[in-house]
Amino acid sequence: MADLPFQHDDDGSLALQEAKPKLEKPPMYKVLLLNDDFTPMDFVVSILQTIFYKNKEEAVRITMNVHTSGIGVCGVYTKDIAETKVQQVLLYAQENQHPLQCTLEEAE
Repeated sequence: MADLPFQHDDDGSLALQEAKPKLEKPPMYKVLLLNDDFTPMDFVVSILQTIFYKNKEEAVRITMNVHTSGIGVCGVYTKDIAETKVQQVLLYAQENQHPLQCTLEEAE
């Protein structure tokens, strides 16, 4: 009850007013794939489909963006989810002996 400020009603009696919580949206993070000259494009497409749940067309578009621009956004998530996605990509790439790199940065 320490969070509730005291107020007096018109009749002089004491009343409590509930404090409204101040909720903010959590910061969001972009998960990024970095281009390399060794990871096959089909492997990148499969990662985008399995880890990021992209359809084939979107996965190919993102893969081509990574290939031509050197970097591509896989998705925007809360920090915990973004970190998990990065770790999943890195582990899967390592298990398949590909040097694919994945990172995150705070979204604007």
